[in-house]
Amino acid sequence: MLKLPEVLDEISMSRAAFYRMRARGNAPRLIKLPNGQLRCRRRDLDAWWERCEQSTA
Repeated sequence: MLKLPEVLDEISMSRAAFYRMRARGNAPRLIKLPNGQLRCRRRDLDAWWERCEQSTA
């Protein structure tokens, strides 16, 4: 599972922009751990990339 900074680095996006996108329901799915940290499964990030590619085609 990827940490949020790793996801932001991979998609080249600021944290603020990511949270705006998340509020609109357009961001990769995140999982909140019991300690409050956020993680993203690789498969969820890959699926998000796929949806982005399809929407631009």
